[in-house]
Amino acid sequence: MNSLFRTKPIERLQAEAGDDSHGLKRVLTRTSLISLGIGAVIGTGIFVLTGHAAADFAGPAVALSYVLSGIGCLFAGLCYAEYAASIPIAGSAYTYTYATLGELMAWIIGWDLILEYLFAASTVAVGWSKYFIYFMKDAFGIHLPEHLCRAPLDYVDGHIVQTAHTMNIPAMLLVWVITVLLVIGIKESARFNNIMVVIKVTIILMIIGIGWGYINWDNLTPFIPENTGELGKYGWSGVGKGAAVIFFAYIGFDAVSTAAQETKNPQKDMFWGMIGSLAICGVLFVGVSIVVCGMVSYKELHVDAPVVYAFEKAAGDGLKWLRLAVELAVLAGLSSVILVLLMGQPRVFFSMAKDGLLPAFFAKVHPKFGTPHITTIITGILCSLLAGFLPLNLLGELVSIGTLLAFAVVCVGIIVLRKTRPDMPRPYRTPWVPLVPVLGAGLCILQSVLLPADTWLRLIVWMGLGLVVYFLYGRHHSRLKQPS
Repeated sequence: MNSLFRTKPIERLQAEAGDDSHGLKRVLTRTSLISLGIGAVIGTGIFVLTGHAAADFAGPAVALSYVLSGIGCLFAGLCYAEYAASIPIAGSAYTYTYATLGELMAWIIGWDLILEYLFAASTVAVGWSKYFIYFMKDAFGIHLPEHLCRAPLDYVDGHIVQTAHTMNIPAMLLVWVITVLLVIGIKESARFNNIMVVIKVTIILMIIGIGWGYINWDNLTPFIPENTGELGKYGWSGVGKGAAVIFFAYIGFDAVSTAAQETKNPQKDMFWGMIGSLAICGVLFVGVSIVVCGMVSYKELHVDAPVVYAFEKAAGDGLKWLRLAVELAVLAGLSSVILVLLMGQPRVFFSMAKDGLLPAFFAKVHPKFGTPHITTIITGILCSLLAGFLPLNLLGELVSIGTLLAFAVVCVGIIVLRKTRPDMPRPYRTPWVPLVPVLGAGLCILQSVLLPADTWLRLIVWMGLGLVVYFLYGRHHSRLKQPS
């Protein structure tokens, strides 16, 4: 039993962080990290899930749902920042948990991060495909065949059903292109992300500025619709449930921490990368949600592309150019989200393989490009298959619960580390411990409780599969079993 809870020594982690023989290139700056954070966060949540959360749960108060989720992420982000500054190594929550709560819990979080990064990238690719169809039709008059742009499976009333479609080819192609880019190099990937971020932030500011003039303030009254008598259906419980659903919008900022070993000055810059990007995105989320709910009634927003729908309904053909700009922003935004998430997942695999919990080939780095090319290719193939054959709503719920679990464990780990290693050098310290970690973990747990029961069931099944892999392979090959 003791072997299940053995922790990886902090000194060993810090030695690995200072050792550049791993082959990963240190090229990222503070600006690069903030851009990566914005690139990861602004995507499906703001452009796709905002309408769903407003129509089904929170009404115009979806803006408050964004604030609630953002506060929970802020608490978790402050905890991540202490870890990332003290242990600047690839692996994110997996590595931090290994140092505090032991090997078994670290494996669980590493396995859980597959849900967050791999399934999130697949979800975003499906959302990108929906907007790509709109853009090709509006910009060029090309109508792509629907059966080649949608998954053969759908998720209806808790059941997976078969559709008449073949596969989502646009989503799969996008994943393959980004995978190739990530194999070529982290610096090239960061440049691509910077371009996408500039495009989408500029257009989001245009959406807020121009859309504000089309707001019908009656659509925002009452701001919090009266509860229907069903838990989570409007009212304050609806705001809470909306926060749990759109929590997906914020995930990805923690992926910045997976790039710690490729950052020039991680002790100082990781904090700004995560917290800075989170703050900027939170303000943009609230602004867009108020504008969209003000332009049309929230009851009409359960559509594939709520932002585009709102401008079509409120402005007609007079702002067709802006509708095309919105679609371009969505495509740029979602592309950068996929890039950052597909960057994070291979680096988690990389860390787990370095610890012996996964086969050694997962830790191989390309001699020329300096990237974990094998895990990047494997991740890209798996992501493309998920995006090509599974529906958006099923993938999104799995991602949310996986992320909430990882955030809660990271928050608890900070309290444990303060007790077990109070004298450890900390370039950045999470403020008001244990209040901040307790609030962060509590909000994450509260939001996860509000997710559907069948989502929990799928999480349990996924974790059960992960434990089988650990006990059959990881436990016996762990490098902690080899004192040298």
